[in-house]
This record gives sequence, C-alpha cells and structure tokens, in this order.
Amino acid sequence: MRLLLILLSFIISSAHAQTSILGKWKTIDDESNEEKSVVELFNRDGKVHGKIVKLFRKPGEDPDPVCDECPADDSRYNKKIIGLEIIQNLVKSGDAYAEGTILDPEDGKIYRCKIWIEENDLMVRGYWGPFFRTQTWKRVN
Repeated sequence: MRLLLILLSFIISSAHAQTSILGKWKTIDDESNEEKSVVELFNRDGKVHGKIVKLFRKPGEDPDPVCDECPADDSRYNKKIIGLEIIQNLVKSGDAYAEGTILDPEDGKIYRCKIWIEENDLMVRGYWGPFFRTQTWKRVN
C-alpha cells in the first residue's frame, strides 16, 4: 500500500511538472514559422517573468543585438536582447497566466499578455486593444 501511494504521488508530480509553464521555450514566429529565440520562464515574487536566453540568427545578422527599438523611457532600452526580460508580471488566472506584459524587441512594442499550455505547447497571446496575435512556443528539453 505504501509503495502504491509513493508511486501515485510520483505520477501526479510528474504530470504537474509536464504542464508547468516554467522552463525554456523555443519561440516560433507565427508569420514566418521560423525559430526566433529561446525564452526562459521563471517565477519571481509570485509572478511569471521571461527572459531571452538564446537567439537564432541568420548569416549577416548581428549575433548580439540591443533593443534599440524599445521605448526610450523603458529600462530595457539599448540593453542586449540576450538576457532581456520580455515577459513581466503574469499572474495565474484559471488555467492561464495573464495581466502581465510582453515586449517585442524587434519593434519595441509592449502588449498585454496571456499564456497557457495547450497539448504540451505554450500558447502566447499579445493584445493591443481588442486585437491580438497568438504564437505557439515549443518546450526545450
């Protein structure tokens, strides 16, 4: 009986670990379908944040760019994109995380953000007013 309880708790904790949003995710551009970066999601002070830990660059592109398109009054302005915190202050809301923001370092725009797990992928939605865009990110093992 004790072995059964230990096995059951292991299975439950393994299932929970598989559905956690925390960890590293490969970003896929929803327009070009190309891999763009790896973002690491982490918990800080009860909120989820995410930073870019790797960029997939094409030949001739700057391998270590800065966010020169970020708003000048934002603390991320002119900071290196690798290491840049692009997701901030997401809080648990049902099966998703919301009420935070996501920065697109390519154009410097900041959007309201919602993320959730769907069939082992991370769905990332940025909102601008009533409009939104959704990307599917893949877990990095």
